[in-house]
Amino acid sequence: MVSRRTAAALAAGGALLLSSPAWLPGKVVALRTKVFARVNGDEGMLLPDATFGPDRFQEVYGHPAAGGRSKGAALSDLFWYWLAPGADVHQEHLEAGPRYDEVARRTLAILSGPSAELYDAAARHTRRALDAAATGRVRTVRLRDLMMPVWAEFFYGLVFGEPCPAEARRLIVAHAEDVVNALKCTRPRHMRRRNRLTRYLLRRIAAGDVPHALPAGLTRRQQAYYLQGTFFNTAVVQMSEAMAHLLLVLAQHPDVQERVAATPDDDRYLTHVMNETFRLYPLFGVAHRITTADIALDGLPTIPAGSVLTFSYPDYHATGYADPERFDPGRWETLSAKNAHHIPFGVAANRPCPAWRLAPVVMRAATREVLARYVLDSPVSHTRSIPHRAPCLLLPRDRPVPDRPRRVLRTALAVRDRAEDVGRSLLQLLFGTWMVLDARRTRPAATYFARYDTEGRPLDGDHGSPGTAAGPGQAPATCPYTGRSA
Repeated sequence: MVSRRTAAALAAGGALLLSSPAWLPGKVVALRTKVFARVNGDEGMLLPDATFGPDRFQEVYGHPAAGGRSKGAALSDLFWYWLAPGADVHQEHLEAGPRYDEVARRTLAILSGPSAELYDAAARHTRRALDAAATGRVRTVRLRDLMMPVWAEFFYGLVFGEPCPAEARRLIVAHAEDVVNALKCTRPRHMRRRNRLTRYLLRRIAAGDVPHALPAGLTRRQQAYYLQGTFFNTAVVQMSEAMAHLLLVLAQHPDVQERVAATPDDDRYLTHVMNETFRLYPLFGVAHRITTADIALDGLPTIPAGSVLTFSYPDYHATGYADPERFDPGRWETLSAKNAHHIPFGVAANRPCPAWRLAPVVMRAATREVLARYVLDSPVSHTRSIPHRAPCLLLPRDRPVPDRPRRVLRTALAVRDRAEDVGRSLLQLLFGTWMVLDARRTRPAATYFARYDTEGRPLDGDHGSPGTAAGPGQAPATCPYTGRSA
């Protein structure tokens, strides 16, 4: 027979296990944060803080000396590791200078176009994705997964000026998923998956299939990395995440959802909903910059040259508002996004997101297409990092679901999400620790800048440019991400 003490221990253990979804993920996240902090050391001054408060946040962020991007920060090794291949020519990670200026101009040129045409293209690609996923029944989806093919096709069309073939869509989605899953620490990197897209882009560039002028200062391989990193990584990932946040907010605030669905021409209200979504769930956690000179501001201590500044978007967005944790689109009736603590696309003086004009236009189009077909409902957790990819019920709008079956579906989705959160948090601890340590070992950014200047020129002049094949008499170039010959 089982003793009373053993039975009590088993009961306590069972209760602890059953309650783990309520406490274990938070404990693991806290542990992961401590591991990352220990591995990365004390590098970085987190702003805003007690000295440089939210009232001076944008002043520091926009200072001309807060413009260093990758060279000189251990954090850069981690971001370069996650964004490989091609972080050395990724627009967000290039140092200021002629090469950055040219790349930024080319990006803006590709993203430009009449708002009506961009809107129509986003609506068309959303309809296509919804048609492909339609079953005519209530179904559960991950909103980020639902939207990723939309933006894969959309940005392919901007880059190549033609409809996106199925092969290209698969390559782009597989690459973007791999990058964002690594960034969330839910999966390890799969470089072979990423390299397939690189080879595809190399073939298209060699064939002259890109109708835009690409940055002339880059080699052909670097041009492929530029397209891959800027449009088929960051653009696809960020737009998919932004839409996942927006649609999940609508799923969890039915009164807001119904107003948006009932008044599809009301740009003003939908803009308020988007502003509030970006405020609560900014796509960036922190942006790190390296000071290139001392920063001296009136009434504040001088920030020395070479300091690593980490600008926290969530912390800044939580200041200056009444009830900052509450989702309230109505607050934007009297608030101006320009004057509020609100920088969803960064600050204009320090490499803002090049899609700051495009993103709201195309997000409105995609949102209206989804709400024209479906009622969204989701009881899952909603965090800025959204590692669960936003599970949600899609309920056909033309066939209302009775309350009781809907409650059953909601309960099942909530239980599944809590259970998955336990395993996911443990995976994030495992993969996150492994990738941080691997990035510290390989040091891709530090290794690159030991060999090349900020314009990508070899420091010793005796080997090829990064990512290129060696010329006559030269040693083969090695990849700064793997150490192997390119």
